Amino acid sequence: MRPHHLLFYGSLLLSRLSDQVLLFLVPLVVYQRTGSAAWTGVAFFVETLARFLACPVCGVLSDRHPPLRLLRQSQTLRALSCAAGLVAGFTLGGQAALVALVLVSAACGVFTIQGVMAREVLLPHLFPGERFERVLAHAQLADQLGMVAGPALAAAALALWPWQGVLGCSALLFVLADAGLIWWQRHHTAPLPQGHHTPGESLWVPLGTALRHILHLSGLKPLIALAAGVNLVVGVTQATAAAMMTGLLAQSDAAYAQLQTAGAVVTVLVLAWVARVHWRGHALGVWSYTLLLVGGLMTAWAVHPAVYALGFLLITGFDKMFSVYIRAGRQRIIPPADFGKTSGVIVLLNNLTQPLAGLAVGLGAHGADARDVIAALVLTMALIGASTVWMGRAAAGDSPNR
Repeated sequence: MRPHHLLFYGSLLLSRLSDQVLLFLVPLVVYQRTGSAAWTGVAFFVETLARFLACPVCGVLSDRHPPLRLLRQSQTLRALSCAAGLVAGFTLGGQAALVALVLVSAACGVFTIQGVMAREVLLPHLFPGERFERVLAHAQLADQLGMVAGPALAAAALALWPWQGVLGCSALLFVLADAGLIWWQRHHTAPLPQGHHTPGESLWVPLGTALRHILHLSGLKPLIALAAGVNLVVGVTQATAAAMMTGLLAQSDAAYAQLQTAGAVVTVLVLAWVARVHWRGHALGVWSYTLLLVGGLMTAWAVHPAVYALGFLLITGFDKMFSVYIRAGRQRIIPPADFGKTSGVIVLLNNLTQPLAGLAVGLGAHGADARDVIAALVLTMALIGASTVWMGRAAAGDSPNR
């Protein structure tokens, strides 16, 4: 790997580090102030709904405009959002301050999606000749290294400052990530996509193209269904982990931070393994989906912190393995000229189940106990997986080429 490639991955790392600080901070602060898993679920619903509703628009923008410029803008806008939240946090009090924190998280989520969609369009052009699964795994590794340090950094910052100060740290990290991207850009010589836009073209035209691809391109619909099932379990885990660990299982904030860090470490190890092994057929997807189900069941049945922790590690570790499978699959299927717009709609459809999981927690959790909700969503994931496999086999059986 060339040194200036490391600059690109370093920028991704810093950006993810700051994102992870926010993902750690918001549910913990909301739970500490309200004492309710239901309210953390509502906060998660607001943040994730805003994030994923932005996916189609961000996907269209990534096809129309230079994706590198969009990626840089996303870093700047997230830094400004954190700075605004810092000011609001010090000038407001009580519930208003909590609302401000959730809104900052939602805004940062939208701008994160802009950066993610721009990066998806960029990645195939950055490392020509290299196996795309390997490129994805390395990008995911950069993300996960940020996730390793994120909870520890957030916990250390919370020990020194109020949550408003942690927002200030996030803003600084986004600024440093943008500086790294500028430095990388000066050394990168290969051509990058510049986007293509027909003047006067309505937003609905590219969205219509994306929907036609989803309806007619073979293989996309099963990938969307499986990802939606996975995101039910990932979403309910993210929405309830703070309440389950620090409330129901009576662990400290430091133990919660250690669990988050351990999850990121496991993910790094899993992704390193994925990058080195050549997976055949659907083995990558089958293994990751199955292990996610096992992890979900363990968190749903947890009566001891160790059982919950093991389930949590399986979910966080193999979620990214499944993500590599899904992203590589759609990269092979979608035409390059329509990749951004189609991926934006697909990411929305994949992830709508995350805010739905948060809403389910808000409606069904009792105090800090969300185990019944977790169990119901894990069962739903299992049914989605089984139905998708059954329909795929039925379609193959009806094929005249069999």
